[in-house]
Amino acid sequence: MGDAILVEGKAAPRGRFPHVKRAGDFVFVSGTSSRRPDGTFAGASADAMGVTDLDIRAQTRAVIENIGDLLDAAGGGLPDIVSVTAYLVSMNDFGGYNEVYGEYFDETGPARTTVAVHQLPHPHLLVEISCVAHIPEDGGPRERTPGERTPGKEAGT
Repeated sequence: MGDAILVEGKAAPRGRFPHVKRAGDFVFVSGTSSRRPDGTFAGASADAMGVTDLDIRAQTRAVIENIGDLLDAAGGGLPDIVSVTAYLVSMNDFGGYNEVYGEYFDETGPARTTVAVHQLPHPHLLVEISCVAHIPEDGGPRERTPGERTPGKEAGT
């Protein structure tokens, strides 16, 4: 697998960096957005007049689901995350972001820092998240119990 992982089927990074980088038992996930492989964004739409509608809840959910997929490629999942750093374009979106974050993690989950930034790499992005997970490399893919799934995902998706 190597130390740097580009995950097939996910939006390609917009620079020369991997989706995921392993350093021993720690896995570092690069800043991840709601961007889809086709270049569109979950939680971003425009009407016939070109007026955009940006949804922090949909974007946050898509970002966390993308991170889950990236960690899966490294043999882990969302329960393995130990630290999260989130970047919001506006702290006015903190409530919606925090609401969705709480669907995936609680007070026993990862340490977290959330900061406001001037802008992100595309005007339709409201949130970007990077994280660190602890996934022992000597154990191969993490054993999952029967029926275990990524929080927030429906079975079979």
